[in-house]
Amino acid sequence: MISLRTCLFALSMPIFAHADQIVLVAGGGAQDAMDIAATDAVLKEPFGTAFDSGGHMWIVEMVSGNRLLQVDGGGTIQHVAGQLKPGDSGDGGQAIRAQFNGPHNLAVLPNDNVLIADTWNGRVRVVDVKARIVSNLEGWRAPAGKEKGNGPYCITLNFEGTKLYIADLLRVYELDLATHQSKVIAGNGKRGKPEDGAVAIDAPLSDPRAVAPDRQGNIYILERGGNALRVVDKTGHIRTVVNASGKKGGEGDGGLALEATMNGPKHLCVDKDDSVIIADAEAHLVRRFVPTTGKIERIAGTGKHGSAGVGGDPRQCQLARPHGVTIKPDTGELYITDSYNNRVLKIVKQ
Repeated sequence: MISLRTCLFALSMPIFAHADQIVLVAGGGAQDAMDIAATDAVLKEPFGTAFDSGGHMWIVEMVSGNRLLQVDGGGTIQHVAGQLKPGDSGDGGQAIRAQFNGPHNLAVLPNDNVLIADTWNGRVRVVDVKARIVSNLEGWRAPAGKEKGNGPYCITLNFEGTKLYIADLLRVYELDLATHQSKVIAGNGKRGKPEDGAVAIDAPLSDPRAVAPDRQGNIYILERGGNALRVVDKTGHIRTVVNASGKKGGEGDGGLALEATMNGPKHLCVDKDDSVIIADAEAHLVRRFVPTTGKIERIAGTGKHGSAGVGGDPRQCQLARPHGVTIKPDTGELYITDSYNNRVLKIVKQ
């Protein structure tokens, strides 16, 4: 029979909750080589990650690298496309010899071919993974002479893989991958803060840096200079959901998202519950907007630039201008492209 004293002792014992852990998956190493463990390798300004149907991770590097890399199931990193020297060449030829210029992110098609936002070349490139050939994606291109300023800074597929959304710092487009026809879904070509309830295609935008659809028919738009997250609903109307003031900062976690501040947010993705994860780059944070509550919370980062804390609580891990956030489809794990620590991290649920 258990005594009262034993019961009271048990109740007084602390209950230890299993905390999430942030771990290194690529970069941060000392070996400037390929075909080695990804965690031993040197990455050169990684900006984005994506996953194919086999669970392999793809990494695109910005202008310091201009490369497309793959981390296979065994954790080995391989160089698949692009050269360190920026350029605009290689269509129809071997992917490894092609040149890109400041690619900012990527997306993986249902057939596992990889789309690269070849930002400063003003177009989207296709890497045929099996044939290892590069080609141009038809249907959208930045205006001639404005490639760098209005190139594809973000490309994101819908969940069916049939439409590609493109943010070019001025407007947001939807490209039908079957017909290769594109249309504007937000932005009138002028810079400014859109009024809540305005028709999205008639409204100005500050500088749409990233775009992502949810499963409910909404399109989220992240503005770098506007320091805000906006949403275009199914009726085509736009409103602000994070940082109504547009002020720079990194405050407000745990409270209403409209009252929070951000600082140069660069990328976003939609989680399995349709919450929105934001790479708040210049605040050195990763944050989550929850549409059902209208609140914002901190997922990773301390708010201070640094590199310490890997292996522990994600909220105690320092980041350096993270430019990418991605949910791995099969596991639901969050991957963070910690760009200026030249590494990719993931959050493991405990």
